[in-house]
Amino acid sequence: MTLAERMSGVYHDLETMSPGERAERTWNRLEQVIEVAWDNGGEFVTRLDGAGLTLSDIGSLADWARVPVLRKKELIEMQSHGPRMGGLLACELGDLRRIYQSPGPIFDPEGQGPDYWGWAEAFHAAGFRKRDVVQMTFSYHLTPAGLMLEEPLREIGCAVIPAGPGNTEKQLELLTELPVTGFVGMASYLRIIADKAVSKGLDLKRDFQLEVAFVAAERLSSSLRSGLEHDFGMLIRQGYGTADLGCIAYECPALGGMHVSNRCHVEICDPQTHEPLPMGETGEVVVTPFSTQYPLVRFATGDLSYFVDEPCDCGRTSLRLGAIVGRVDDTAKVKGQFIYPAQVAEVVALFEQIERWQVLVTNPRGQDRLELKLKLSGALDEDAFAQAFQAKCKLRPVLTVLGAGEDLAKEAPALLDKRLFE
Repeated sequence: MTLAERMSGVYHDLETMSPGERAERTWNRLEQVIEVAWDNGGEFVTRLDGAGLTLSDIGSLADWARVPVLRKKELIEMQSHGPRMGGLLACELGDLRRIYQSPGPIFDPEGQGPDYWGWAEAFHAAGFRKRDVVQMTFSYHLTPAGLMLEEPLREIGCAVIPAGPGNTEKQLELLTELPVTGFVGMASYLRIIADKAVSKGLDLKRDFQLEVAFVAAERLSSSLRSGLEHDFGMLIRQGYGTADLGCIAYECPALGGMHVSNRCHVEICDPQTHEPLPMGETGEVVVTPFSTQYPLVRFATGDLSYFVDEPCDCGRTSLRLGAIVGRVDDTAKVKGQFIYPAQVAEVVALFEQIERWQVLVTNPRGQDRLELKLKLSGALDEDAFAQAFQAKCKLRPVLTVLGAGEDLAKEAPALLDKRLFE
């Protein structure tokens, strides 16, 4: 398939609606969501009641910002109380298609229906087409990434190799022995695969048939993208979403930001007041997916971004997110996993030799590196600690034990994100 064919067309007419049509459809869908959430009598009713509101007070998009936000960290506590995940679900657990668990721990329910998470239009915009053979390198275990992103590929008509993460030698074998045209995973991992292939004497253009890649779960630097596109001679586009919400936004062939998905309402809000901000100002991404099975109304992601409203050359008419420029709180997303200082503290508490600690996140050569600095009062079983950390936080850190005369200031932040994105 030619590059021009992969870069043309839209997946459905929703992508090219007029502003008026889009606003009308958005409110109709939001109205359905809040009616179900209200009738369910769960978390949403409690939230409105706490703000002195009832459903009748939310009569249009102009009233939408009156609804208090729901934060990701609140899900951990909420889901543990009462049936139907603490009243967050508007259906019984047995009515769901799948139930995943992300670090936190947070349960991620998948409702019924095709492409529940809404990624099909994103994959089409990235250039994936019917009969592509796609290597999926996201996990197929408790976290939803693998299956979440496989479903839309099947909707498009692609064949999927469920390779999962890691085992680079096997990844290379699959990529070179099968006519794999598409890659899905983290860009940093595709770089690792590329470097491994070159070290084995393979030619990235001659020995691979890759034409498109869809990457997510980490911020994509321009240098990493351009390097991979040049080395493989392929097209690389990224998507933005979460395990709770599914697809939020995605890049098109024209680049210039990420188009907001047609399966959710996205706001850019002041991180303190959660009032919507003027076009172009940086604020917190607040999302309401159009799901009536798991109605997360005004879900505050903690990510910082801004809207771009200039017309896009691709013809899609939705607003675009300019970039994810940081985090509101002290949480960091590393290799696709959120790291919470509170989780790290739980692990540290098991090892009395640790006096002080700090998480340091960097990205040498565009690859996330998670380092844990430790000030000790005695000998530490580093392997046991690393295993306990990985069991709790799903990542294995690089441990740096501070020597004599070295220390961490008492006011030092628990998590320091020093990644640079070109």
